[in-house]
Amino acid sequence: MSDYIFMLESHLSTEQSAAVEQVQRAAGEANLNVFLTGGAMRDMLAGFRIRDLDFVVEGNALKVAKTVAESGSARMVASDENRKSAELVFPSGVTISIAMSRQEKPARPGGKLQIFPATIQEDLRGRDFTCNAIALSLNKASRGLLLDPMNGLADMERRELRLTSPYGFYDDPSRLLRLERFRVRLGFAVEERTQMQVANAREAEVQKLIPPRAFLEELKQIGLEDNPAEMIRALEQTGLMAQFSPALAGPKSNLAGLAKLEKLVRLVPDEARFRAARLGPFLYVLLERLSPKEKQAFAKATEMRKPELELSQKLEARAKKLESALRSARLRKASQVYFVLAKAEPDEILFLLYRSALKPVQERLRNYFQKYLPTLQEVTPEEWAAVDSKAGPRRAKARDEFIANRLDRRVRKPAPVPAPPPIVEPAVIRRTR
Repeated sequence: MSDYIFMLESHLSTEQSAAVEQVQRAAGEANLNVFLTGGAMRDMLAGFRIRDLDFVVEGNALKVAKTVAESGSARMVASDENRKSAELVFPSGVTISIAMSRQEKPARPGGKLQIFPATIQEDLRGRDFTCNAIALSLNKASRGLLLDPMNGLADMERRELRLTSPYGFYDDPSRLLRLERFRVRLGFAVEERTQMQVANAREAEVQKLIPPRAFLEELKQIGLEDNPAEMIRALEQTGLMAQFSPALAGPKSNLAGLAKLEKLVRLVPDEARFRAARLGPFLYVLLERLSPKEKQAFAKATEMRKPELELSQKLEARAKKLESALRSARLRKASQVYFVLAKAEPDEILFLLYRSALKPVQERLRNYFQKYLPTLQEVTPEEWAAVDSKAGPRRAKARDEFIANRLDRRVRKPAPVPAPPPIVEPAVIRRTR
């Protein structure tokens, strides 16, 4: 087994491993070469947990994506005929992208990209930063082979961010935004020559050519990160935030609110569904201090679509029903609180953690994450198997009853140990003459 395959398997969750196997199988059936690339490789080699899986196929990537979707193991949520790429979500919440190996060349700086099929080596050379230009072969004949044409592995060992091309910021000005996110997220320094390229690009004002949608997409990526406040601060300091929303770069910048949200996010499990749910609360907090007119201007400046607007605009109204349920005096047992929150939408839970001023609501939310979930994590697979074997067709109901019994049982306090009798020292008898 390749060292890199062993490293990959040690970084993947069980659900992610199953997704990798599905894509490998679909590419093998189509007789196409497939590689793991981008963020998955960067995160693995930098020692971070792998979040999303990015695959590149030399050939018809949409065919591979459709095969995975038609197998019933995943749902296709987006596709791009121009780039021949697709995004899929598995029932476990694992998100993957499958894209054609390609080259992208703009007709002019910041202009529309022209897409051409390419080899995996050409694809990697055309990427933004060297840390993203690394791939791992998942093909039967070369499984575990690391492809690193831009020497990105050495840059990662030096903890440096380096542009793959001297014209990278001119070809795609939105890379100026991405650079700040990667710098904060990875804790890397910007390589000296890349710093000069940033300065030259800013002097040429290529940042004014960043498409509005590119800025919004970058904000959406920041919203899923663990430290969005620091990333927004970095964009403010570079002046890139003011370009799209002067209000967000001024006194109405809600960095304190974002920092609070960061801390609250650490309470919830680092699972795919909770990570995806961060976006709505993030946008709500980011725009919290803006007036309705300023929010409208921001939405227009970033070309936000209706579903994206509703992520934050309707969040407060949606969360009120959950807040009412959690404040109810009828919730007397731990299991009752558990079942309410187990069925709740993750973004509503995050919103209430941030926004609700009701003490019972906050206590029950924190008990759910700090007490009830850890208690259920202690249940062994053997215990669950015993429940399922006895339940038969009533499996779901039997599991709920088991959970209720486990959460509601009272741990008996040990009987107090009686204090030992006092030790009486023998009296000293003095003889008198």
